[in-house]
Amino acid sequence: MGHGGGHEIGGHKVAYFAGLAFNMDTLYMTWLTMAIVIILAVLATRRLSLVPSGWQNALEMVILALLEQIEAAMGPKGKKLAPLLITLFLFLLVANELGLVPGFTSPTNDLNTTLGLALLVIAVVHVAGAANKGLFNYLKHFLEPNVLFLPINIIEEVSKPVTLSFRLFGNILAGEILIIILGILVPYVIPTAWLAFSVFVGIVQAFIFTILSMSYISNALKDDHH
Repeated sequence: MGHGGGHEIGGHKVAYFAGLAFNMDTLYMTWLTMAIVIILAVLATRRLSLVPSGWQNALEMVILALLEQIEAAMGPKGKKLAPLLITLFLFLLVANELGLVPGFTSPTNDLNTTLGLALLVIAVVHVAGAANKGLFNYLKHFLEPNVLFLPINIIEEVSKPVTLSFRLFGNILAGEILIIILGILVPYVIPTAWLAFSVFVGIVQAFIFTILSMSYISNALKDDHH
């Protein structure tokens, strides 16, 4: 969904390869997002100084705030996963805001992207849990407090990536749709105000997705005390 004329809201440019469908606009915007994150990281770390300024200062503030959240939510064991979670936040932050630039779209306005990220998080949850507690002990928690709760525990696990992905997808897509509609109905003033609000929403949604990811992983890393 672009900001120019003639674009279908929520539509994608689809290409087919080996019987599979690919949303090419989502792929292009995902690659662009990755490139921007890498460039920001390079700019921030190119000339490191004891008294940070510019990009280094901005990125350090974000990373330090995230490290505090990771330590508070996940404890010392979470430090190993800090690079993944920080990269996830930066990717989401750039991806969410990209669609606010005329002619661009957010890769997170595509459910394929948000669901893929959510499934990645859940995969990390289970791998970290099995590595921390042992495979048998980790799988045993699906039977707690007793075997009758197995279906409920499985439904809970399935619902995690669904809620994670749909929350982010819905908020970003809705924001971009409203910008286009307001731009048509009431040009200039209201769309500009909503654009500013959408910047805030993009930051909040990246933060919520990352915090929920931390919460899920921290539960897997907790030691069982009997």
